[in-house]
Amino acid sequence: MEVVGAVVGAVFGALVIKPANLLCSCVGSKTKTTLNLQSNIAAVEKEMESLVVHREEVNHEKEAAEKEGKEIRAQVVTWLEDVEKLQLRVNPIQGKKPSACFLNCSKRYRESNEVEGILEEIKRLLEVGNFESGVAYSTRIPRAVEHKPGPSIQGQTTASKNLVETLKVLHDDKVRRIGIWGMGGVGKTTLVKNLNNELENASTQPFGIIIWVTVTRNLVIKNVQTRIAERLNLEEIELGELGVPQPEDHKGYKVILTSRRMEVCRNMTTNVEIKIDVLNDDEAWQLFSQKAAIEADHFEQIRPFAEAIAREGCGLPLAIITMGAAMRRKTKVELWKNALTELRRSVPPTEDIEAKVFERLKWSYDSLEGNNIKSCFLYCSLFPEDFSIKISELVNYWKAEGLIDEGQNYEDSVNRGITLIENLKDSCLLEDGGHEGTVKMHDVVRDVAIWIASSFGDTGKSLVRSGMDLSEISVGEFSNSDSLKRVSFMNNKITRLPDSMIQCSEASTLLLQNNRTLDTVPETFLQGFKALRVLNLSETDIRSLPQSLLQLNDLRALFLGSCRFLEELPPLGMLSKLQNLDLSYTRITELPREMESLSQLRQLNISNIHELKTIRPGIISRLSCLEILKMSHSGFRFRLKGEEDGQATFEELRSLNRLVDLSLTLNRIPCDSSEDPSWIKRLRTFHFQIIQSQTNGLLRTRDKISDMNGLNLSQESIGWYWGNSSSLRSDRCQMLTEMFEDFIKSAASFSDLKSLTICNCTISIGRGGCAVRCDLLPNLEVLELFAVIGLQSISELAGHLGLRFHNLKSIGLRGCSEMKYLISCGAFIQTLPNLEVIKIRRCNDIDELFNCDSGQNRTSDPVVPNLRKLVLEHLPKLITLCRHEETWPCLEQVEVVRCKHLRRLPLTNQNAGTMKEIIGDSQWWDALEWDDDQTKSSLLPFFHPR
Repeated sequence: MEVVGAVVGAVFGALVIKPANLLCSCVGSKTKTTLNLQSNIAAVEKEMESLVVHREEVNHEKEAAEKEGKEIRAQVVTWLEDVEKLQLRVNPIQGKKPSACFLNCSKRYRESNEVEGILEEIKRLLEVGNFESGVAYSTRIPRAVEHKPGPSIQGQTTASKNLVETLKVLHDDKVRRIGIWGMGGVGKTTLVKNLNNELENASTQPFGIIIWVTVTRNLVIKNVQTRIAERLNLEEIELGELGVPQPEDHKGYKVILTSRRMEVCRNMTTNVEIKIDVLNDDEAWQLFSQKAAIEADHFEQIRPFAEAIAREGCGLPLAIITMGAAMRRKTKVELWKNALTELRRSVPPTEDIEAKVFERLKWSYDSLEGNNIKSCFLYCSLFPEDFSIKISELVNYWKAEGLIDEGQNYEDSVNRGITLIENLKDSCLLEDGGHEGTVKMHDVVRDVAIWIASSFGDTGKSLVRSGMDLSEISVGEFSNSDSLKRVSFMNNKITRLPDSMIQCSEASTLLLQNNRTLDTVPETFLQGFKALRVLNLSETDIRSLPQSLLQLNDLRALFLGSCRFLEELPPLGMLSKLQNLDLSYTRITELPREMESLSQLRQLNISNIHELKTIRPGIISRLSCLEILKMSHSGFRFRLKGEEDGQATFEELRSLNRLVDLSLTLNRIPCDSSEDPSWIKRLRTFHFQIIQSQTNGLLRTRDKISDMNGLNLSQESIGWYWGNSSSLRSDRCQMLTEMFEDFIKSAASFSDLKSLTICNCTISIGRGGCAVRCDLLPNLEVLELFAVIGLQSISELAGHLGLRFHNLKSIGLRGCSEMKYLISCGAFIQTLPNLEVIKIRRCNDIDELFNCDSGQNRTSDPVVPNLRKLVLEHLPKLITLCRHEETWPCLEQVEVVRCKHLRRLPLTNQNAGTMKEIIGDSQWWDALEWDDDQTKSSLLPFFHPR
């Protein structure tokens, strides 16, 4: 209707004719054409409306057919093109002014003739546009999409990996919005350029238009076809506001966004986010060498320093290129040595590096928004290069510093800390650490953080000398000590501290941990650190603490863990604001009576102190703010009912109303059937390690754990712990079978239990089938059996307890000598839909994993459709894993060691799309049988000989 209105308005307005004007020199057919103008305009309005409606119907049918993979008829494509051409004829008429042609009859005739032509074309298109046979052929014809196989994982460059990953999701019909993100200078622009080249060189594409969107402080939109560019002072915006088609509404459109921050991609509702990786060491050295152009005559002399400088770039292309350019063709070794020294001190050695690298990365820091997040980021630079920081430790520091609200309870402060960490990770300022529960800083980002903290005074300056192999602290390091906010000398080899008062009156953090040769803290050293909130002396060999420690009136956190020679504490009760005290792995024998004055203490760690024998009554119960108490593997055991002897009792814990996390080692279960243990339910996590034998149990960290070691289960009331534990471990416990029988009789469902580990036990279960109707462990996710005898398969235990394993994610067996197979797949258990991990080691009699012959209603589906990891070690009789025709489509990791009779894996060439690693002996791999050669060749790149 908009097109019709524009045509009618423009033509009619330009050709309004008074009767007197018809006396021009127009005769014959021209006069007739001109006189019919008004009626033709009315006809155009009516017929064009019908054509527009019909075009939309045809387009709708066409798009629906394309989604089904059908080929569109050629005449339909031609018809739609003709409609588009007609609109191009209409467009020039728009905007004509009538006054210009009142006295020009010849021009009026031409315009009248144009309207007649438009009308005839509309009628023709309406007539031929009735596609009785449909807009597409009835059979599905596969789209011709050029397949460009990427290089194998082995030998693949980082850039090509990123490119292959992007191309893969780009060819996925379900993905319409792709987010490409990474820290400044990692090569997002290069990826986009390479991707564009790939698409331009491809002969066919499954999509039509790609729109690139680069999101920084200014939003830049570039369409590779129309070259649209627009800038706005925003970091997120609706694409529709810029006239960019929504890819969900227009088939053939895809949007690729690039940003430094994952949060921006999320907010702009991308379907997939791809993080751009940094370069590996070889690639970094090649890039640096190319830019530095070291002369051959000086190469061998300079090379050690050049390689070290290249490593300082930590795979960041922008940093490597800039550093290489800064050192280009320099031949004096002294210049290379100085540059390396400056880089290791986190000082930009040249103005170029400061401008091109540090300033650019500082933009990410400047863009951080929110309370204290900038200070939280700078705090991470106190740790050494490539250091994996425990998230729990980092949150404790931030809370003690006041960067997280001190008034928050433990759970809220942890949630806040994790939120801050995720924000920093999304901005590429933090990344995952070397193991679970840790984060770390990219070395170049750390250098920038130290540079910011040392150069700009808005958040306080830092003195960072961590991980530098220092043997002593020079007083000269504190030349501007009055302005220092944080000081870190952690992870060095310091033997002594300055025996003088250093004026650091503003310093709130002092980190000295992991200096094993440090055995003394001089009395005067701490006197200048009056504002300390955090003091870490853990993992040192100090034997005592100075009295000046007690003058730190603002101290919130004191860490003395693993001070293995520390036997005595001063009266810590004077530290009235102390909230976190770690004494684990020390040699103290008694908690000082004065500790009961620590009314603000929230976390106390006295675990693994084997020499701790005395805690007087009332000390623990008076710590009314205590939220976390860790006492596992402690020499002190709380006295239980009837055992009072002038020592602290288990009953004192009941009065700690804020306690949420408790770990203890006990001699027996602390509550009998006559007592009410319900107060334990308010704990967020607990770990009760109950040991009656001399063998130590294993410390684990899952929520709500009960470890039982050497108990006679028939003499203990443990049903409550089964029902309220999320993880339970039984080691060398007697009468386990009888305990199961009691549970079956009670028909109780232990719905909280998610992990069950049974070690060094005998389970005697008859072959009588299911002994209980309900599933006793409906939410079990992890099942581990170590050195268990009496079972030929897990199915026996499952059948006896009614276990269905609907939520089971991991199975582990080790040293179960009587096991014949893992599970029998029949009417009781047909599949394990959520199982992701199987680990079986040293089970000498197992000859197959899944016995699928005994069930009446066998299914053709895989037994483990979502299995990701399979580990099989020392299984000398193992022959088969499952049915011959079965495949496991989601396998990512396979490790087979000393299973010489296993000749077939449930894999096809389709597994190459998910596989990451296959580990085994070369002889075993060569002897494997495959359905076809293509499967072996497609999986060969993932095989790594053991």
